[in-house]
Amino acid sequence: MKDFSISPLSMVRSLIQHRQLVASLIRREVIGRYRGSMLGTMWSFFNPLLMLIIYTFVFSVVFQARWKGGTGSKTEFAMVLFAGLLVFNIFSECLNRAPSLIVMNVNYVKKVVFPLEILPVVSQGAAVFHGLVSFLVWFVFYVSFFGLPPITAWLFPVVIMPLMFLVLGLGWFLASLGVYLRDVTQFVGLLVTALMFLSPIFYPVSSLPVQYRSLMELNPMTPVIEQVRGVLITGQVPDWRIFAMQFAASLLIAWLGFSWFQKTRKGFADVL
Repeated sequence: MKDFSISPLSMVRSLIQHRQLVASLIRREVIGRYRGSMLGTMWSFFNPLLMLIIYTFVFSVVFQARWKGGTGSKTEFAMVLFAGLLVFNIFSECLNRAPSLIVMNVNYVKKVVFPLEILPVVSQGAAVFHGLVSFLVWFVFYVSFFGLPPITAWLFPVVIMPLMFLVLGLGWFLASLGVYLRDVTQFVGLLVTALMFLSPIFYPVSSLPVQYRSLMELNPMTPVIEQVRGVLITGQVPDWRIFAMQFAASLLIAWLGFSWFQKTRKGFADVL
């Protein structure tokens, strides 16, 4: 039985070698999701817009929530809330789909020449596309109500890079685990829902009692969401020390996830 390399160079080489196939599959994934609908890919624009309106109404009108340290306006709350949501949605879309990636693509498993390791990359690419559309919605609304965002907004692609590698590593791990343990899909769904409310999306970390803030910092989404809000809304330059630690940790997780995937993929065909 063929052995698959687990070296970091193999991980990078595979992504570069199959970049055209990845781009083609991402395009097919995005278009296929809306195939047959009247509005087509326009739904990728209307979905985040609708969620922005609903979340803003529920939290700022029904619950009378206000962002600590802000002006107290509903529009400001919507922008701050949506900045956190667009980051978390990339994370949640990738993780929710990861356990079923191999199970739902059995035909690829039977093809010896198909690089299965790119499937989590394709899933992430589709999630990033929807994230970019959500960012466009955020940008249009921000410009409409507040003018141009601060110059630090250009750092947005930089501060989410640790999240990209983290999600990729978890995607490889869960895609493999989902083949052997089908309950993983249900568990991940519950975990992602819990993380949404345990992440500083609807509230800042500073609003929590001091004794709980250290627990919040253990959530890998916390520093990403906080730094994204900082560069997009308050004009804060990221803490590069924290960013460097995040980036190093996410690279390690990406490689560990890839290694796990490569070590366990030999049994996929037998199980499926």
